Amino acid sequence: MCSHYQGIQRPETYREIFKAEPPAAPGKEDMWPCYQGSFIRRHPHADVGDEAVPAHEALIGQFGLVPHWADDLKLGRHTFNARSETVATKPSFRDAWRQARHCIIPAMAIYEPDWRLGKAIATRISRADDQPMGIAGLWDQWKSPGGETVHSFTMLTINADRHPLMNLFHKPTDEKRMVVILEPEQFEDWLQAPATRSMEFLRPFPAEGLRAG
Repeated sequence: MCSHYQGIQRPETYREIFKAEPPAAPGKEDMWPCYQGSFIRRHPHADVGDEAVPAHEALIGQFGLVPHWADDLKLGRHTFNARSETVATKPSFRDAWRQARHCIIPAMAIYEPDWRLGKAIATRISRADDQPMGIAGLWDQWKSPGGETVHSFTMLTINADRHPLMNLFHKPTDEKRMVVILEPEQFEDWLQAPATRSMEFLRPFPAEGLRAG
């Protein structure tokens, strides 16, 4: 599980790395479930043939996906991660998965608990090359009783029991998990991929490409 990450604040990073104009307000930098942060999706009108329409757009949404049928936004406390093994069938995520509502969550780092000394020590994990992370996710939208549209997103996770780095985190008795980190050359493919191809992208990021601490 990843419940804590460092969001991106620099406008130039959105343009240079994620090929999207930054949101008017970048959201919080220190992100936890139900906080407002940014995510990047393919622009809904990107295929109309108008050069004025950008391919990608960066939006602000809640960290913790809220499907259209939810009673309120509090569900996001439990939906900030979507397990690859159950994402297609779990009610909270299955509509977003079937409709290929793919997004990228921009982050400078994630934080995971290291229990090797007998207590949880929050550990910062970033790319070894100091580049931003593009984390594969799903987005959805929810309408409040007052008619306001609220966007939300979740990070996709995979098993990491055999990952040389990510298997060091969480309690010894817990299953090891990790988010799906995409390379920049995969961004466009992920955002455009149909649901039938979604699983192809859910692969572990090489341990040598990450740095802990």
